[in-house]
Amino acid sequence: MKNKFQNTHTFKMHILICILLSFTIGMSQEIEPVPSSIYENVAIEMSKVPLVSFPKLTVSIEKYGAVAGGLEKNTQAIEKAISEVSKKGGGTVKIPRGIWLTGPITLKSNINLHLEDGALLLFSKNFEDYPLTDTSFEGLNTMRCISPINAMNVENIAITGKGVIDGNGDAWRPVKKGKMTSKQWDNLVASGGVLSEDGKIWFPTKSSKKGFDSREYFNVPNLTKKEDLESVKDFLRPVMVSIVNCNKVLLDGPTFQNSPAWNIHPLMSENVIIRNLKVRNPWYSQNGDGLDLESCKNVLIYNNTFDVGDDAICIKSGKDKDGRDRGIPTENVIVKNNTVYHAHGGFVIGSEMSGGVKNINVSNCNFIGTDVGLRFKSTRGRGGVVENIYISDINMINIPTEAIRFNMFYSGNAPILEENQNAEDEQRDEQKVAVTEETPVFKNIYMKNIIATNSGKAAFFMGLPEKSLENVTLENAMLEADEGITVIDTRGLQLKNVKVISKKTEALIIYNSNDIVVEGFTFSDNGKKAVKVLGTTSSEIKLELADFNNVKQQISIAKSLSKETVSFQ
Repeated sequence: MKNKFQNTHTFKMHILICILLSFTIGMSQEIEPVPSSIYENVAIEMSKVPLVSFPKLTVSIEKYGAVAGGLEKNTQAIEKAISEVSKKGGGTVKIPRGIWLTGPITLKSNINLHLEDGALLLFSKNFEDYPLTDTSFEGLNTMRCISPINAMNVENIAITGKGVIDGNGDAWRPVKKGKMTSKQWDNLVASGGVLSEDGKIWFPTKSSKKGFDSREYFNVPNLTKKEDLESVKDFLRPVMVSIVNCNKVLLDGPTFQNSPAWNIHPLMSENVIIRNLKVRNPWYSQNGDGLDLESCKNVLIYNNTFDVGDDAICIKSGKDKDGRDRGIPTENVIVKNNTVYHAHGGFVIGSEMSGGVKNINVSNCNFIGTDVGLRFKSTRGRGGVVENIYISDINMINIPTEAIRFNMFYSGNAPILEENQNAEDEQRDEQKVAVTEETPVFKNIYMKNIIATNSGKAAFFMGLPEKSLENVTLENAMLEADEGITVIDTRGLQLKNVKVISKKTEALIIYNSNDIVVEGFTFSDNGKKAVKVLGTTSSEIKLELADFNNVKQQISIAKSLSKETVSFQ
């Protein structure tokens, strides 16, 4: 009788467990709400970004024949899972723990691609798996290989979980010899591929090298016919995650790494939330950007870490005529609580900003060893207006170049020049040209509570001779660097309560700039002048007399300028 009772009890417990497991499988992955703190202390007016939501249906890719281990491609199984869930109204497609090799994945509306902890989604290194498709890259309308993860014209989509997404980018990317140790380089060359004529760049295939040789500028070849582009297909590296013209998008949790080109690229999309990600690329990776947000509206970017080979958090809106014709700015963006390790720039606007950028709030971010901290870049021919940018509470350390950099003569060079780059490419051209729709405009940019220690240069503000950088404020800042602040072709700059600890140069150099107000300015005594005013057109430089104990010794004005150029208040 006792054994019968035990058997009955065990059977009931088994049934209960099965019911609970069945219920759990049917539940949707819970989507955490956006903390109210993300919208607090924000200088832009912005309504709350709507969050995705999904039906309870959850299926595993194993149900459709997916096999873990990293040897068998699971492209069809994942596609079937997404299609079936989509047909049923949406839900969650689960990637379980394990290594899952696959070709490109196309997301559909109402799909949450969820990677469980321990899941590795590994994309194929077979270039034939990635056909050419119409897209935009580096701000230009072009054709590239289809992205490993792609979504177009859909809504309510997400990529969530604690797993890892690996784009197998090392199979695609050219590599410069100067970015590797001799042992690494020898191993890379021994693996196959071809070298450039000078032996300083490795390419994975002849097609990749042919594409490199066919372009004049950046990474978009001058070829337009599909058959010609097919001949250089291996060079047309895709961004890893391409999200185009989508509404209500969530990326939450996974690690995104080893992308062929840019890592994450939302384009012409609205209501996007990017949070809790780890975005990684090797430091040597060509075009290994972390996040490129282009022509998007209503976006939250928070609680992420970046360690990448190019710019980390980059705001764009198209390049030159293609960008101006599109005419879609990136606007209404909150960037908060992010940490950036290696990158060319921690937070970046440009250089492809021809459609405009406005209403951006960046706060509470740490940049640890990025080449540049806050980076703004453009050039003649871009057009576009960048305005209403609010940046606060930024901590930076070990920035080898400028903690803050505005460069309107950007020509594609990395902040730290590489072997094949020339500093003269981005030197200022004092010859004025006509102001047209091709003239980039940067104005109304506010920075406060900025700390940077052990930098190469405290700050660099450079507009164009024909169009000054306008109305920039830097307030409550402590900048320690080898060199101080340089201001060129700038109008309406305000420095308020700024401390510059410059080891080698003047704390502040002003050249051909106007309507500059400096108050509450403190500086180190390194044997140099505190302020030097140069050029032939500088005017209306207002300094606070109380900031200086010996004006004649601490301030220098070029003989080409009148004594009225500088006044004291």
